[in-house]
Amino acid sequence: MNARRTLAPPLAPILARLVALCAALLLAAPAALAQAPAGVPLMQEPLKPGAASAASAGKPGAARTITWEALVPPNWDPFKDFKGLNFQILDDGDPRAMLFLKRMREVWDNAPHNPKVVGQNVRIPGFVVPLEDSKEGMKEFLLVPYFGACIHSPPPPANQIIHVLPKSPAKGLRSMDTVWISGRIDTVRTDSFMGASSYRIEAVDVSPYQEKGQ
Repeated sequence: MNARRTLAPPLAPILARLVALCAALLLAAPAALAQAPAGVPLMQEPLKPGAASAASAGKPGAARTITWEALVPPNWDPFKDFKGLNFQILDDGDPRAMLFLKRMREVWDNAPHNPKVVGQNVRIPGFVVPLEDSKEGMKEFLLVPYFGACIHSPPPPANQIIHVLPKSPAKGLRSMDTVWISGRIDTVRTDSFMGASSYRIEAVDVSPYQEKGQ
């Protein structure tokens, strides 16, 4: 950890950025990937409930490709308590900014899971946030849907973070690498120093991200 003291970032821009990122993420808007490396479109067309991906169609037990939107319950509104608020007009010293940020983190860190995906064998792409690395490889990490989450920007809602435990240590991974992970998705609450997650996948496969046809 860097021992040098750093200035705290302004709260109002952080609040506004959190809202913008979450809105873009849940609405599958391109703005959510503005900071992603070129050629890494993690937002795909949402699958219909129960539909199999082209890659897994006709293969019993094969992993079904899902999008990050599938992890969010249809009736959950992350902005319910913050509608009509303009965070940009708040001064950094305004106690309301700190209050809103605290309340937003409480709501998002306790974001509900979608029971329809729990227990399924899934495949999903994302960015790596390391939790435990070793000379054998990465033993534990978080998977997040946009570049910089949990590292260069505050964590997204807990239902947009997956705690990943590879079947065997994943070799050659670095922070913010893009990967596909496959495995059974379960609802296991994890509170880590990088963020809270609503889901866990004990990954049977961790592979470098590639678009279709590559």
